[in-house]
Amino acid sequence: MTSAVPTAGTSEPDLQLQRRLQQDSILLAGRVIYLNPFLYWRRFDANTDRWLREPGQLSEEQIQANRLRFYPELDWGALEPGELAVKDGAVEMFLKSLELISTFNPELTAGHLLEVERKMAVTKKRAFERWVERALQRREREGLRERRRFDRERLLRGWLEWVSLDVTRQALLPLSLLLVLAVAGGWWLGSQRFCRQLIVDPGVQRPQP
Repeated sequence: MTSAVPTAGTSEPDLQLQRRLQQDSILLAGRVIYLNPFLYWRRFDANTDRWLREPGQLSEEQIQANRLRFYPELDWGALEPGELAVKDGAVEMFLKSLELISTFNPELTAGHLLEVERKMAVTKKRAFERWVERALQRREREGLRERRRFDRERLLRGWLEWVSLDVTRQALLPLSLLLVLAVAGGWWLGSQRFCRQLIVDPGVQRPQP
C-alpha cells in the first residue's frame, strides 16, 4: 500500500485533491481500489443506486450484528435515538460499500478486503455519518410534506362529504336565503343613503334692495 506524496510547488487545491484521493482509495495488488462507494456510480443501475442511497435497505439484525465491528468503542445502549439512527445508518453504509467493492473488484482476497475495511473505518466514518444524517433529514422533510398533503386532502374530503349530506343542504338553504336577503338589504340601505347625499336644499334668496 502506497500513498501519494505532495511535490514542491503543488497548489493548495491540488493538495486537497490528493488528500481526498488518499482517503477515497487504496492501492492493493497493483490496483487502485476506491473506498467511496459513490465513485462506482457509473456502473450502477437504478436499483443499485437507490439501494445505496436510501437508509433502511438492510435488516436491523444484520446492522446490529455488525455494530461493534465498525464502532467497537461505542456504548450503543447510551446513545440518543437520533444519534443511534445515524450510527446504524453508517454501519449500513459500511456493509453496502464493502459489498460493492467486492462485487466490482472480484480479484481481491479476504486479506485485501480486511485492509479495505480497516482503512474505511479510519477515513470514511465521519463521511458516512454526515451522508446518513442528511439522508434522514431529507426523509423527515419529505414525510412532513406528505403528512401535510394528506391532512389537506382529508380536510377537503370531509368538507365535501359534509356538504353532500341531505341534512347539510337542508340546513344551508335557509342560511343562504338569509345571506342573500342581508346582502340585498345592505345594498338597498346604502343606495338610499347615497341618494340623500346627492339632494341639496336650495339656498335662501335674499330680496334685492
